[in-house]
Amino acid sequence: MKTRVHVCEVIKTLDVGGAEVLLVERLLASPPGDKRYTVVCLRASTAELTDRLRSAGVEVVDLTPCPPALRLVRLAAVVHRLRPDVLNLHSPLPASLLRVTSRLSRPRPALVSTVHNVRYRVPTMLLDRATGWLDARTVAVSPQVSRAVVSRGARGPATRIHGVDVAGQRRRAAEAHRVRREWQVPDSAFLIVHVANLRPQKDHETLLATAARVAARDPRALFLLAGSGPLHDRIARRVAELGLDAVRFLGPVPNAARLIAAADLLVLSSSYEGLPVVVMEALAAGVPVVSTNVGGVPDLVRHGANGLLTPAGDPGALAAAILDAMRPDRHALLRQGARDSADLVDIGRTGEWFDKLYDDVRA
Repeated sequence: MKTRVHVCEVIKTLDVGGAEVLLVERLLASPPGDKRYTVVCLRASTAELTDRLRSAGVEVVDLTPCPPALRLVRLAAVVHRLRPDVLNLHSPLPASLLRVTSRLSRPRPALVSTVHNVRYRVPTMLLDRATGWLDARTVAVSPQVSRAVVSRGARGPATRIHGVDVAGQRRRAAEAHRVRREWQVPDSAFLIVHVANLRPQKDHETLLATAARVAARDPRALFLLAGSGPLHDRIARRVAELGLDAVRFLGPVPNAARLIAAADLLVLSSSYEGLPVVVMEALAAGVPVVSTNVGGVPDLVRHGANGLLTPAGDPGALAAAILDAMRPDRHALLRQGARDSADLVDIGRTGEWFDKLYDDVRA
């Protein structure tokens, strides 16, 4: 009997964030065949993604129980024990270690790196650059990421916009009324959703300043903010201090794609991005996007067609764009543009693309 090719995907976290969701959606869309997959993560703060993978038959090794100071050492030992045929590295710090330690394995795995962001801390980027020559191929998740400094010197570079489950998002959009009732959204409200990890680069301060301006101008506006991360308590306090009925902080929301599909508008206030999954989920559901013009966002959002783009860190400009998108005629045009963009973000063919890539790097 032919032995199945073992592919190990290593990622720093399995939180509900962009890179993590891209990986999970791609694995769930992988064609059945001669490959089996293992995902190894240093930390998983929720069971949502790990449960989805395991339900689909993907092995998950979660190192959360290991003391944080020992996780990288444990990671190297786990990957050495697994002896994969292909090792796809999604996070630069673990990648820098595993590129070196994988040289001790027999047989050596073929190395692939997937780059999800346009910016890393300088020490991390230097380590990544120093070891990146050991990769067989490097995949950037957007043209913007491919052009960024983090991708310079990449081996066998390729760009692949991963996408999301478009059919699933369309089904969720058809159930928008039910989701809006769950969150007690009034029928008259214009629902603006922000889903993001609660980290500094998402710039929630700009978002909240924006929301206050929009609410003062249009009473229909209702902002629902969802996400988890290290700034949770700080953002919760800030929302409470504002005391705006138009802004609700939800914290972590399981299956946040449902919330996005139920929105009238998705908003992003980030100071930098890779290729945000939430943007792809919005377009797949026919929801327009108002975002800062950062990272890979302009690779998906065409200003005036399926969304609007503004400079980062400018709450006045972001508020003006949201108010513009709330006008009935403008919103109808942008919503149709979002629906027409859905094919750009369909995950279906990406699983096949990686399946072939893994065959190529082993040839």
